[in-house]
Amino acid sequence: MELFQYPYMQRALIGALIIGLAAPALGIYLVQRRLALIGDGVGHVALTGVGAGLLLNRSPVLVAVLVATVGAVTIELVRARGRTSGDLALALLFYGGIAGGVTLVGLSDSTSASLNSYLFGSLSTITPADLTTIAVLGAAIAVTMLALRPALFAVCHDEEYARVSGLPVRTLNLLLAVATAVTVTIAMRAVGVLLISALMVVPVATAQQVTRGFRSTMTAAMALGLFAAGSGVWVAANADTAPGASVVLMAIASFAVVAVLGAGWRVLRRRRTPDAAPVPEPHEVVLH
Repeated sequence: MELFQYPYMQRALIGALIIGLAAPALGIYLVQRRLALIGDGVGHVALTGVGAGLLLNRSPVLVAVLVATVGAVTIELVRARGRTSGDLALALLFYGGIAGGVTLVGLSDSTSASLNSYLFGSLSTITPADLTTIAVLGAAIAVTMLALRPALFAVCHDEEYARVSGLPVRTLNLLLAVATAVTVTIAMRAVGVLLISALMVVPVATAQQVTRGFRSTMTAAMALGLFAAGSGVWVAANADTAPGASVVLMAIASFAVVAVLGAGWRVLRRRRTPDAAPVPEPHEVVLH
């Protein structure tokens, strides 16, 4: 715990906790829409923004936010118009984003170390300005996802019903696309663009094993995200491992523990439940 006396470790912990809270709050809607991998797609588009920022000597995070937002909104509009399926839209995000990012980074004078900090995260290098950006945007994402929970749940569960009910379906879908882009880009310094999708999805998948309703699942997922972020940073500080990878591994470990305990509990319940009494055979009727 002595490491957390240093300001850079305090910033790392606070930044990770904010991402750990905001990512599952958004991720539960993406899981509901069967778009669990969209974080990876937007992350690849954000990589193009990072490459553009490095090439133009501008803030990579700011350029990544703009590029990822434009990419996510464009794909959502294409998907909504029915010109391509959700899977194909994600494929376009994946391949176009990674190709553009690699090309632009290659044209810039940046080193592989600076690129790796965006790919896999670099919590220990978070500056006070970075932390302020993460805090403001992360809080905005979490508050928006909580405040619009009924409307967003309706859209993610059944778009046709939501449209008939008078909800602005397209606006809400675009809001989710923008929120995904913002979450991915602010999480680049925490867990990296290649790992942020795991922090959106794994806590939700873990919570779904032990909860019933949407509200309880969302609350549990956010709590699990906080646990994974805090414990991951602690493990990284003591074991000298990559913080982003440690956070994701702690989230996956939580999923594995809950899955094993849940399976054991179901077996125990089956053993404790008395077998149903056998149905008596009907008496034979003897005709004389």
